[in-house]
Amino acid sequence: MSTDHDAILARLAELRAGDLPTRGGRTMAYVYDSGLDGLEELAVAAQAAFAGVNGLDMTAFPSVVELENDLVRRATALLGGGAGTFTSGGTESCLLAVLTARQYARGTRGVTRPELILPDTAHAAFHKAAELFGLDVVTVPVDPATFKVWPADVAAAITERTALVVVSAPSYAHGVVDPVAEVAALAAERGVLCHVDACIGGWYLGHLRRAADAPDIPDFDLTVPGVTSLSVDLHKYGYAAKGASLLLFADAELRRHGWFAHASWPGYPVVNSTLQGTKSAGPLAAAWAVTERVGTDGYTALSTRVHRTTRDLADGVGRIDGLRLLARPEASLIAVASDDPEVDVFVVADEMRESGWYLQPQPAFGASPANLHLTVTAAVAEEETVRLLLGELEKAVGRARAAGPVRVDPAIVEAAASLDPEALTAEEVEIALALAGVGEGGALPRRMAPVLAVLQALPPKLSERLLPEVIGRLYTAAGQ
Repeated sequence: MSTDHDAILARLAELRAGDLPTRGGRTMAYVYDSGLDGLEELAVAAQAAFAGVNGLDMTAFPSVVELENDLVRRATALLGGGAGTFTSGGTESCLLAVLTARQYARGTRGVTRPELILPDTAHAAFHKAAELFGLDVVTVPVDPATFKVWPADVAAAITERTALVVVSAPSYAHGVVDPVAEVAALAAERGVLCHVDACIGGWYLGHLRRAADAPDIPDFDLTVPGVTSLSVDLHKYGYAAKGASLLLFADAELRRHGWFAHASWPGYPVVNSTLQGTKSAGPLAAAWAVTERVGTDGYTALSTRVHRTTRDLADGVGRIDGLRLLARPEASLIAVASDDPEVDVFVVADEMRESGWYLQPQPAFGASPANLHLTVTAAVAEEETVRLLLGELEKAVGRARAAGPVRVDPAIVEAAASLDPEALTAEEVEIALALAGVGEGGALPRRMAPVLAVLQALPPKLSERLLPEVIGRLYTAAGQ
């Protein structure tokens, strides 16, 4: 093992070279690039300056309070509300929203078996929260044409056990905004909390509506009567470094229900506002620095560029033979499906990756067919980048049509339907993974269309049983 400074950094650079690029706009999921010169360097410097500061105890490190208060003030001025908490990301913000609602329902209404109402388009983080915190999930369908939840269905699902209703602004899979005002009003009538998942859209939509030529944006934030909490990520359209999100509340009293405090031990008194205890203040400082640098006018300009580019890309996709939009995007997310049975979008995704572009494949679920997800960021908002993307996409569709779709043997699907995911033997797991094209070597195949096609064809519970096996093979350290 080398201890040489340069050799260590060289090894990291070597590893990084195998990843998707995080700059330039060609990775259209997971990363957010402002395209602004010097912004990443500022974030790195701010993060380094606070990397050793422990956010566990704000009385020892009062800078943590100052930075968090500044970010919450900026966010509530944009999106309403009276209190907030800085978290490590959208998942933690969603987890804390559910935890807070559970504790609130217990403490104020005596609910002992709480329920969580989710549209079937709600982010997986809410299902994770329900599993972790012991809530029963009540899933309601969405309109198969608009992919938005029907308010009447939400109202019908509310019971005395309901702790929280969730809506999206926008939903990740389709880029549309649920009818927040209607759902929130119905929840409020029954004394139930309503959370808006604006992790991906809040910062973007909040600033876009300030633009002189802003589109018609549905009401979605904490100024809407009945909305009691909202999650918004700063490491998405705030263009901060990863590990930065905010959970906003209507008031500090509601926020208090989600905090953990413990003094019944011989150590120091503990108060945690997040799921983490010890945590670096680096991401907090980086987010503060980036938001200070870009500012309200800067974010409005970036959001306007993204809006125009999303519109241009959506129009361009609509002109490509073999593709169609699943929904007209209401934010910065585009879902693209096939309207030609000979064009498999999973094959298109593989072809695009070979050309240096990452479009995220989304398997079919319910009324939503298999599709490609495109997250549009400011780095994509160049005329030449849009032209290149649409040109490569059209060529990828042509190659996918020539190759033909991935065919899954119906006998495999029939046999899989009879399996009990919870009772699979090790041998059955090996057979199922082999059918999906995943061998014992650990590495995933270069082309993922066959794997995705098989997983999509399996019952969801069986896919959920197999997915950890697939990912677990990537981790091969001794003892695992």
